[in-house]
Amino acid sequence: MIAWEDVYKVVVAMTPLYVALGLGYGSVRWWHIFTPEQCGAINRLVSFFTLPLFTFEFTAHIDPFDMNYRFIAADAISKVIIVLVLGAWAKCSSSKGSYCWSITNFSLSTLTNTLVVGVPLLKAMYGPLGQDLVVQASVIQGIIWLTVLLFVLEVRRTRSDVSIRAITGDSDQVADNSNKDVEGNQTVIIPSRPSFWSVMKIVWLKLALNPNSYASIVGVTWAFISNRWHFAMPSILEGSVLVMSKAGTGMAMFSMGLFMAMQEKLIACGISLTVFGMVLRFIAGPAAMAIGSIAMGLHGDVLRIAIIQAALPQSITSFIYAREYGLHAEVLSTAVIFGMLVSLPVLIAYYLVLGLLS
Repeated sequence: MIAWEDVYKVVVAMTPLYVALGLGYGSVRWWHIFTPEQCGAINRLVSFFTLPLFTFEFTAHIDPFDMNYRFIAADAISKVIIVLVLGAWAKCSSSKGSYCWSITNFSLSTLTNTLVVGVPLLKAMYGPLGQDLVVQASVIQGIIWLTVLLFVLEVRRTRSDVSIRAITGDSDQVADNSNKDVEGNQTVIIPSRPSFWSVMKIVWLKLALNPNSYASIVGVTWAFISNRWHFAMPSILEGSVLVMSKAGTGMAMFSMGLFMAMQEKLIACGISLTVFGMVLRFIAGPAAMAIGSIAMGLHGDVLRIAIIQAALPQSITSFIYAREYGLHAEVLSTAVIFGMLVSLPVLIAYYLVLGLLS
């Protein structure tokens, strides 16, 4: 049974994040230290340096030979369910922005803050088993699902950039009307939609240059090697990684505070979208995980842990990506902030209800 001292440990783990958030907010709103351009540069620093090193550091220290692969398969099934539902909604929707909202809704439904909130809370609830499974979920999220999110965001940006360049490059020719073929006939050049392969070529090149796309893969590769042949990471290398990775979560929250300070309202996305995001985070995600877990035959504490970890608050990394790629960052920032505020009573309620149903 979770005790008050366990709740206190979770609060202790979460409070420094809000301190970093407050410092970021105050540095723009009250103290006017950073300009909007500088705030964007700070977010880029977090996105390309501190978060990739943070991801590498925690994935490099797992034991991939001692993972619960039925639990991981259940998590994959839950993500597939969410993707299928969002894909069907995007196809049936008449809104032109449905594809973009599908990306954001995927983040809201599936990507969780497993390390900061999940580890202390699940350890308090279920002991070492809870901690072990939530770390496994975090590693898989970094290797697969955050990489998938990065890929679709890059595809969206690249398609937009290529289309804009095509239109801009041809607009002078279209406006001239003086274009003629070799026989002297009048021609008009109409920009065409970029081909799939031209977009993919650019996307893969960008991903190859983005450390977020391979930080977790390099980390888990090292984990396989080190656990198979019992190698220890050289202290000089580990120290070099730690000096930046320790700042990962704190700097991400600081960047979120900067972003909040530049918005006109505290709840940047409005009440209705905030409520919608909370429903996806705390209801839709756990429901999909329950289906996946039952399908994989999970039971007992493993089933309960699977459902509760799916109801953890919003991933901070999802906001950093949304900010970097300019897609509904106000929605993700609100989801992170309010999600962490309401998550503790919600997760304890899940814990009590699931305990009664056992």
